[in-house]
Parts: sequence; C-alpha cells; structure tokens
Amino acid sequence: MNKREITISYDVFQGLDELNSEDQDLCRSAELALTTAYAPYSNFKVAAAVRLNDGKIVTGSNQENLAYPSGLCAERVALFSIGAAYPNAVIERMVVTAHTDKFEITKPVTCCGACLQVISEFEQKQGKPIEIIFYCLGGELLKVRGIRSLLPFSFVEDRLQIEL
Repeated sequence: MNKREITISYDVFQGLDELNSEDQDLCRSAELALTTAYAPYSNFKVAAAVRLNDGKIVTGSNQENLAYPSGLCAERVALFSIGAAYPNAVIERMVVTAHTDKFEITKPVTCCGACLQVISEFEQKQGKPIEIIFYCLGGELLKVRGIRSLLPFSFVEDRLQIEL
C-alpha cells in the first residue's frame, strides 16, 4: 500500500478591487446575469460569466423547474451555450456568483459536482486549464487555476474519445 496526498492551491482576494480590471468586468457580468436566474423554488440565484480567448463573454444563470432534475445550473447553461454557439472557442476563465434574499451569503459559492465534471470535459477538449473565480458579492473571492484543484479524480477515459 502507498499513501498519497492531494494538495490544492488557490488564491484568496478580500474584495473585487484586488482583481485586475478584466477580472472585475467578468465579475460584474456574472452579477448582471443573476437578474436572468429563474429560481422560484429555491430562491437561490446563481450566475456564471465565461470569457473566451477572443474576449467574448458568455453568461448563464440557473434555471429551475418544478420537476427538480429538469433544471440546470448556471455554469452548465453558460458552458453548453458556448459548446452550441462557439464549438471551437477556448475558455480562459469563468466567474461563479450567487445571491438569495433568504439569508446572507458570506463565503463564495462553488460549483456542484456535475458542473465540475462538465468543466473538466471542456478543459480536456481544449487542452488547457480554465481559471475559475468564485465571487461572494461584497466579500471574498477564491481563484483556482484549473479544475484539477477542485476535482482531482475527474472522470476521464481516453478510450472513449471520438475522432473529430
């Protein structure tokens, strides 16, 4: 038996003003996308803003449905929109943020496991990590440089690759 450890590295920012202007703009795009969230059941609005390598920003917001499995997270809404509209685009970074009127969110909200797996596939497809910023409105931000920091054992099976 061999024991191994996984260590992750991430940056912590105390506020939006500690980011460069490009990342601040991406965070503001995510904030704006919160207004398009459809969350009548949880009242927990989540938004994502994704910057492509050509500078284009694509946003997504969570879309709930009374039949709960039929809804979709903000991250996947944005990523699947990119896959459909810009299939060869390279994703540089994304911001995820959340808001609810039910309680104060005091720490950055991170992605669910399904969204992490989808991000992993996009990274594999483009052969490049995606920088992710988790943005707590009016508070702390966390930045990771690639999905392996969050999902070190993501499902990857090279034998299932299709030829494009």
